[in-house]
Amino acid sequence: MTLRRTSHSVYDTSYHLVWCPKYRKKVFEREDVRERAKQMIGEICEAYDIEIQEMELIEDHIHLLVSFSPSRSIGEAVRIIKSLSGRGLFREFPGLKKRFWGGELWEDGYFARTVGDRMTSEVIRKYIVSHRELEHGPAQLALKLRS
Repeated sequence: MTLRRTSHSVYDTSYHLVWCPKYRKKVFEREDVRERAKQMIGEICEAYDIEIQEMELIEDHIHLLVSFSPSRSIGEAVRIIKSLSGRGLFREFPGLKKRFWGGELWEDGYFARTVGDRMTSEVIRKYIVSHRELEHGPAQLALKLRS
């Protein structure tokens, strides 16, 4: 990754983010919902200057490898993506809202990991890409750290 600039900073940050739909429902088993969600998240990130390095939507969770300005907190970036994508998906797929009796698409929590010397963006990228090749099996894979 190259250095990115804002008017007051130069940075090279990457974050691995993971979160799930409420009740771990398999929202993205439908191809049309999965593809529209990917497109929508891409549009949201572009509008908020959040660079997506890698993205994969598995049936019941999402992985993102992203970079954004250090002036934005991880929580703020996650809130932006989750709130706007949830609202948009409910609007475009009204049947989804019926599956979520609480009126929210996403769980409240999320996983975040900074990418650094040991946990490189390449390790995270391979981990996310490997989900594309899994048809069945464990929801999580072991991450191998460089020695």
